[in-house]
Amino acid sequence: MTTPTLSIDQIAERLQGYDPQALSASQVNAFLAQLVQPVREQETVPLMQAHGRILAQDVVSPISVPPHDNSAMDGYAFSGAELIAGQASRLKVVGTAFAGAAWQGTVGAGECVRIMTGAIMPKGLNTVAPQEVVQTEGDTVQIPSGLLQSGDNRRLMGEDLMAGQAALSAGARLTPAACGLLASLGLPTVIVWRRPKVAYFSTGDEILSLGEAPREGAVYDSNRYTVAGLVQSLGCELIDMGVVRDDPAALEEAFVDAAAQADAIITSGGVSVGEADHTKAMMKKLGDVAFWRIAMRPGRPMAVGRIKRGERSAVLFGLPGNPVAVMVTFAAFVRPALQQLMGWQAPALPLLKAKSTEALRKKPGRTEYQRGIVRTNAAGELQVSITGNQGSGVLSSMVQANGLIVLGHAQGNVAVGEEVNVMMFDGHL
Repeated sequence: MTTPTLSIDQIAERLQGYDPQALSASQVNAFLAQLVQPVREQETVPLMQAHGRILAQDVVSPISVPPHDNSAMDGYAFSGAELIAGQASRLKVVGTAFAGAAWQGTVGAGECVRIMTGAIMPKGLNTVAPQEVVQTEGDTVQIPSGLLQSGDNRRLMGEDLMAGQAALSAGARLTPAACGLLASLGLPTVIVWRRPKVAYFSTGDEILSLGEAPREGAVYDSNRYTVAGLVQSLGCELIDMGVVRDDPAALEEAFVDAAAQADAIITSGGVSVGEADHTKAMMKKLGDVAFWRIAMRPGRPMAVGRIKRGERSAVLFGLPGNPVAVMVTFAAFVRPALQQLMGWQAPALPLLKAKSTEALRKKPGRTEYQRGIVRTNAAGELQVSITGNQGSGVLSSMVQANGLIVLGHAQGNVAVGEEVNVMMFDGHL
């Protein structure tokens, strides 16, 4: 059953306290959660190509892992009943068990088997003495008293996963560990959601593409490369559409072309008050779009909605033009929305607590994101300092930072030593 698509107005009606000129950061994310519909086409891919993809179906373990009790280390396998409190255990070695094949002999009272890591535990044996703790003499070993308990150093059959047990859930991202887990189940392929296609273009007559000669009043397009990295690091497929001038015909062609092939469209520039309104006018003409002023800094102006082309409909994110504002609005709003588009059941980025090394000025009534450097002090406590100039065009401060200090909507000034929330980059910015 297909979930009906709600219009921008219908979503707005559901959002308590919706005011497009004064939205809080939390209201923006609540809105986007209803706007974005996940991609629902599935693909089967080889496991070696599955890293970063999103599972489309639950994976149930077809086997038990490990498939049998086995030794956790090189040593000597014996029955835990041989351990006697206060006494060393002296055992005769009657064979050697290697990994990859079951040892075929039998073990009686007072006997043990030399065993290698991963080898199947011989029948009736449940404990392994590490080779470095025993004393050997001819074909006997002596195990000191008090070092071991019955069952030590044995891996149990299915202690990782039992056959029939859920291994991974739909919506999980396939990390290296998850791919290794699937490989341990003997699964050569996996069913994933199709990668969403995300089209991006910058707007503005003042934007220079790399390779163009400098000219007065113009700046090189950093947003194109920043957004490309952000989109691709999530695992989406990027459609790079370059720079589009402030020309109605060129903008219409770009939006139509993007909507015809992409699941989402990201633009930068052209949504602020006072800017040339060709971009905003074209968004309105071609789609169902809302224009917001968000109570945040940096990144106040933003447009969201859908652009339609025939039967296709692409989610639109019209971001501010300033480079840092682009990155902050992406981290705060676009990233979780694209994760939802991907079908990725991703938890929100965790906020760490760190003590501010300096006083921070903050007006209540808006969320602020300040670039910070988090370190551990001599006492082992996390502390954070800002990177200096917090202007929304200062990209160098984003390079220096390893996280964003998140000052909440109702929060005021921060004193030296006061704890603040920090969103760590962890490779996503």
